[in-house]
Amino acid sequence: MSPHPSLESLQGSYSWVDAIKKISYGPGCVTKALPQIMDLLGAKKVFIVTGNSLRTKTDVVNKIEKILKEHEAYADTFSEIGEHAPVAGIHRGIEAFKKSGADIIVAVGGGSPVDAVKAIIYNIQQQTGGAFVQHIAIPTTLSAAEYTIGAGFTNEQGHKTTVHSPELAPTAIILDAELTLPTPEQLWLSTGLRALDHAVENLYRPLIPLPLKMLCYSAIADFFQYLPISKANPQDLQARQMLQLASWMSIWPLKLEKTGALGLSHSLGHKLGATYGIPHGITSCLTLAPVVNYKAQVASADDKQSLAQALFYLRELSTGSVDDDVRKLSYLINDLVVRLGLKRTLKGCGVPKEDLPQIAQLAINTMLAIGEPESQLVEPQVVKLLESIYE
Repeated sequence: MSPHPSLESLQGSYSWVDAIKKISYGPGCVTKALPQIMDLLGAKKVFIVTGNSLRTKTDVVNKIEKILKEHEAYADTFSEIGEHAPVAGIHRGIEAFKKSGADIIVAVGGGSPVDAVKAIIYNIQQQTGGAFVQHIAIPTTLSAAEYTIGAGFTNEQGHKTTVHSPELAPTAIILDAELTLPTPEQLWLSTGLRALDHAVENLYRPLIPLPLKMLCYSAIADFFQYLPISKANPQDLQARQMLQLASWMSIWPLKLEKTGALGLSHSLGHKLGATYGIPHGITSCLTLAPVVNYKAQVASADDKQSLAQALFYLRELSTGSVDDDVRKLSYLINDLVVRLGLKRTLKGCGVPKEDLPQIAQLAINTMLAIGEPESQLVEPQVVKLLESIYE
């Protein structure tokens, strides 16, 4: 396997959002970081958006409320955000924020609260025509939603929809591993696979230059190392903090361009997630390994090389063939999913087999709309891919 990228792949450009003013990380850092960030932003009153389980079954939200109350900055907490951020909860959140008198929002939890906050501030701006409300993200999963400029939510028809704007990026992010300790094991580990999905698919996205791929390789290596450690010892704060940093590396820095789904695995996941109620972390457990295997057949030479190079960072020997190295990466991802106890089937997730052609076509349409090469999106082959994970 050649260790060198082609000359063509060494040309390009990149732009990113500079909206984030600060990222704080470290176990226990929220106590000092949140007041410091509020001072930095000039915030007076804070409105918290979270999910019901996080508020009622853990002390995470109570801890953040206490910090805000000690600084006389607490306004209210809205905890009606469900999985995949249904739009009804977003509408109620808008009204609750307006009544609270707050000037900033803090999203606490996984991808759904983070995306819901983006959708809330997007709709408020559309209604008022004024500036976007600033928000802080305090993630408790590894989904990496806080590093994107888009918000995904479920519309009235039950379909995944999105809004995008550079101003939707959080103004600040706090990565405190202690706050992730109550996160259910399956949610924690599966969102780690979701972030791994980001890192792997970024290896063959056209807008990702070589220096950022180096971050993705590092993230991939850390996910393979620390996810099993975190499963074996859920109280290991070092492993949890390293996984939060790997999640950051998997999709950083924020892209200015609107690019839609990262790749075919994400596109399939979006169609499966909201429609059939499958958590996005689990959709990545289903789709990532078979999509990488599919890329061994259809990807460009440069994209295959980028995928194959991941073996070096995983300290795995090359097979001597780029195509076979890509397949080996697919097998390693599948093995990781199995070792983490996250193996699933589409049938087990309640997806009717007769829906597979429609799912494939919807995912293909999404990818074609953002410029994915048509030669890599052959419908019968994508249907076959879905059939391979059906049962």
